[in-house]
Amino acid sequence: MSVLDHDYEDLRVELDGQVAVLTFDRPDALNAFSGAMGRSLTTALRAADSDEAVRVVVITGAGRAFCAGADFSGGSGVFGAPTKETFSSDPLDDFHPWDVRKPVIAAINGHAVGLGLTMTLQCDIRVVAEEAKLGIVQNRRGILPDAHSHWTLPRLVGHTRATEILLTGRMFRGTDAGEWGLATEVLPAADVLTSAMELAHEVAAQTAPISVGASKRLLWMSSPGPDRINELERDIHLHVMGTADSREGVMAFMEKRDPEWSLTLTEDWPEWLDEE
Repeated sequence: MSVLDHDYEDLRVELDGQVAVLTFDRPDALNAFSGAMGRSLTTALRAADSDEAVRVVVITGAGRAFCAGADFSGGSGVFGAPTKETFSSDPLDDFHPWDVRKPVIAAINGHAVGLGLTMTLQCDIRVVAEEAKLGIVQNRRGILPDAHSHWTLPRLVGHTRATEILLTGRMFRGTDAGEWGLATEVLPAADVLTSAMELAHEVAAQTAPISVGASKRLLWMSSPGPDRINELERDIHLHVMGTADSREGVMAFMEKRDPEWSLTLTEDWPEWLDEE
């Protein structure tokens, strides 16, 4: 089933070649996060994972913001007391960007605050507008940084910088995100999506589906030691070496052309890796 074969609310989903573009679509509300948006996003991510026509996912925002975080239109009750049975501190818990067996790029075209920023930490690559206002401000709202940010952020910027960002709740700029390693690339807002799409198309054309999917899975494992990583790298090499794609990668390089990959996630994914 195509990633397009679903009904989405507050999210626009398009295919550009082999790239699925997911656009938060509440521009009048600065793309403030809604329950419908969360459900649509997890549906789209799951669909993109299984759609063989999709090789890379790009997430961005309509208008001048990426995502302004929680929707405060409900006033002080927006953070009303939940129950354990109905509440999750990660609205993407059903399917995270790191669960997608394809690269997920956050094209942060404008302001990303609170959940609007923490959910991008679950993506593989972030391209950020230099003038964007960013912040994980939940500790200033009487709640707590969410979406696994106490695990994702230190992996990206180190413990010391993560402590400052989380505990102070201070806002910062896209230029700071670049200096701290939170962003891979920092550009004027008008260039963010273009750059992200160029990178996405390059990855889609030049990387083998099983290889990049398995590499991503290793990168996102929570705490394997170096010996276990070595074992997994060996076992994945045994899975991909000698296949049509390992031959095609070499021949395309030697012949100075784009590769034509033939392995698919549906047929060739190492299912034992899902047990890790």
